[in-house]
Parts: sequence; structure tokens; C-alpha cells
Amino acid sequence: MENTIQVLIYIHATFGGVALLAGLVSIIAKKGKTIHRKFGLLFFYSMMLSGIIAMIVAVLPNHESPFLFAVGIFSLYFVLTGNRALKFKRKSPDLKIDKWISISMIITGFLMITLPIILTNSVHIVLVVFGIVGMIFSVKDLVLYKNPDRLRKGWLKLHLGKMLGGYIAATTAFVVVNQFFPSFYGWFIPGIIGGLIITYWSRKINKKTVSRE
Repeated sequence: MENTIQVLIYIHATFGGVALLAGLVSIIAKKGKTIHRKFGLLFFYSMMLSGIIAMIVAVLPNHESPFLFAVGIFSLYFVLTGNRALKFKRKSPDLKIDKWISISMIITGFLMITLPIILTNSVHIVLVVFGIVGMIFSVKDLVLYKNPDRLRKGWLKLHLGKMLGGYIAATTAFVVVNQFFPSFYGWFIPGIIGGLIITYWSRKINKKTVSRE
């Protein structure tokens, strides 16, 4: 069993590395072009496989980690919703799956915050931050799903923002595993830098939308 788990860990790390490289190429490439789309898909599938394998390992004997399991869900939420945002440019998309994804993230976020308090009588600051961020984004999703016109107009900003969020998660995992920063700073520095990039792209998209109107 332990040998199998080690193989899974290596596969997880491999797909994680592929996701980092593919995501970087997709970010640099001109949006909408073939390179952006192909490497974006490679990033998406690599992240999905890496995240799913990490969640499997997190529930196996001697490797149980509710923390890593929750972070895996957090990462997959951003990548999955970012990819599904592509279909929002169509008129009247079916949002049943999207609503369940957001509801699942809200429940997960709540558990990320409360379970450490219940089980260990302490607050896990990383899980609290991740949980709050996931819940905020999910609530915003559910509100947006009630406005089809706004959803259709904002699909690009939603797609880029969520996919960048997924890339931040992959980068954070890489930084933490390799201990590039002391203590828990590695959990937040990629998010701060990535947040600035997301803000830049969101403003750029907003300006283009206003100019077209």
C-alpha cells in the first residue's frame, strides 16, 4: 500500500508540474489564440488530475490529512468553475451543475473554518483564509447565476479570474512544498501577487467592455 501511495504522490507532483508550466504559457499567450486554448486545456486537465490524486492520498492510511483534502477541493473549485465559465457566453446555459459546485464550496469553506475549532479547539489561519475566500467567491457565483444577462457579459472576466485563481493554488502548493518562504508566508504571498494580476486583468476587461458600449 505504501508503495502505491508513493507512486500516486509522484503522479500528483508530475501533473502539478505540468499544470504550472502549461498555465504559465497560457497566461503569457495572447488570449483567444490556439496556443492559449490548448495550453489552457492542458492546465485544466493537469490540475484536475493532480488535485483529485492529492485528495485520494489525503484519505489513505498513514497519510490522512483533512487539511490537504480541503485545499484540494478549494483548488479544484477555481479550475472547474473557471473552465465552465466558457459556456456562459451562450444564451441560457444550464446552471444546475454550477450551482451545486458553488454550494459544495460554501459547505467546504464552512467546514474548513469550523472543524479545526471543534476537533482541536484552535483556529487554523490558513484554512480560515482559504475557507472565507472560497465562500465569498461561491456566494458571488450564486448571485451572478440569477442574472443571465450579466453572466453572459461577464463570462470572460469570470473565466480569467477563476483560472488565475487555480494557477495561484498550484503555485502556492509548489512554493509551500519547496519551502521558498519561512513559516506560513508561502501560503499567502502567491495569493497576494496573483490577486494583483487578477485585478489588473479585470480592470482591463472592464475598460474594453465600456469602450464597446
